[in-house]
Amino acid sequence: DLRTGGPGLALARAALGRGISVVLANKGPVVLAFRELHETAARTGARLKYSATVCGGLPVLNIGRRDMIAGEIRRLRGVFNATTNFILDQMATGVSYGDALAEAQRRGIAEADPSLDVEGWDTANKLLIIANSLLGADIALADIAVTGIAGVTQESLAAEAARGNVIRLVASAEAGRYAVAPLALPAADFLAQCRGWEMAVEMHTDIYGISYHKLWEREPTPTAASMLRDAVHIFAPGTL
Repeated sequence: DLRTGGPGLALARAALGRGISVVLANKGPVVLAFRELHETAARTGARLKYSATVCGGLPVLNIGRRDMIAGEIRRLRGVFNATTNFILDQMATGVSYGDALAEAQRRGIAEADPSLDVEGWDTANKLLIIANSLLGADIALADIAVTGIAGVTQESLAAEAARGNVIRLVASAEAGRYAVAPLALPAADFLAQCRGWEMAVEMHTDIYGISYHKLWEREPTPTAASMLRDAVHIFAPGTL
């Protein structure tokens, strides 16, 4: 629930307020109350971990916090939503948007209400969490320009393919600007090669160069494993 945070936010507030550490896979609480939850955790001595909120098993937040330490991420791009990936790939083969969405729902990839995915808000949620966690930002959803894939047609996909391009729903952060939008990318581009159930992130840094990370995740196990990883880090804090 991106208006109230639902029971997830209420539970996180209650637990952290009592000094109980929290592991989240639910994006709502950290999207709506990022600073508040961190300040509460600092005040009570609880710990807050939420790596599973960003691309499931892909350790985007851990890479940025641990492996980029002492560096600065100056530019970030990513494909964070496998549902839109699947739909765009299907449409590129001639399947209509409606049929591709219905097939995604039949396979359990898309929700009965797919608006968060296809309108770009799931990707925007992940971008917000990354920006506030890794880029030193303090932004809300209103600070992200969001365009979904509803305006992408079979004709536009075919036209870009004829030019050697692939359309992907891309999240980007650079120089204080944050956006989610379908972009035509050269077929050789790293993000253009993110297909089907894959998610990916590309980080441009000052001292670590450019790093590329990709995950294939079709089942819930990697996300569950990420929650377990966060619990391990809470009980063995020296690991991260």
